[in-house]
Amino acid sequence: MAETNGTKGRTGSVQSIERAFGLLETMADAGGMMGLSQLATASGLPLPTIHRLVRTLVDLGYLRQEPSRQYVLGPKLIRLGESSSHMLSVFARPHLAHLVDELGESANMAMLDGDQIVYLAQVPSRHSMRMFTEVGRRVLPHCTAVGKAILAQFPESEVRDLLHRTGMPKHTDNTITTPDAFTTQLHQASDHGYAMDEGEQEVGVRCVAVAVPDAPTPLAISISGPAGRLTEDLVHRAVPLLTQAAKSLSEDLH
Repeated sequence: MAETNGTKGRTGSVQSIERAFGLLETMADAGGMMGLSQLATASGLPLPTIHRLVRTLVDLGYLRQEPSRQYVLGPKLIRLGESSSHMLSVFARPHLAHLVDELGESANMAMLDGDQIVYLAQVPSRHSMRMFTEVGRRVLPHCTAVGKAILAQFPESEVRDLLHRTGMPKHTDNTITTPDAFTTQLHQASDHGYAMDEGEQEVGVRCVAVAVPDAPTPLAISISGPAGRLTEDLVHRAVPLLTQAAKSLSEDLH
């Protein structure tokens, strides 16, 4: 986000707003905590400019200073995040509903939030047997198709770091519990354009997922259902529909 002093990044833009949001995004990418000198290095802005922006963001509640003198993202951002998550689900629902109409199984959208997958939206199947995911549920990414679809876009070193932090708890006999086996699946997902969950989170449940391209935050959409209904034929029919839905959702979000 480095800029030449006295210039604006885009015609008609307000430089101080661009810089303030740039600092918040830089901090989010770095895990939510940084010092002034780290922010100056990452942004390319002079230290006095960083200090003015940070003090303003602290006064507004978007940043908070810790006793260590480092700055962390403030609680006021939570309200913005919650509203943004709600709007993501609003944008997603028509695309998910179309998938349910075409395929007959539950359609979901999920996001990588820290080291966890959180489900943001769902349109349930009309079948009487409905279970699986629910909006707001948090799971680890190693045992979900949406998690695999999202992490397939990440460098392998980052994936292995995440797995080291979370561990790979075994939920069913099919759960992948080693980083090598998991990264092999991610390479396959990257090559094929979709990821599968073969009863790895819940016994008897299959799921197929694709990542949402160019999303503002790591997102994936999926369909899930009992293994007896989510046959290979249905998976092959689902993948192009999921891919198109993800592309259309991405366009809606830009």
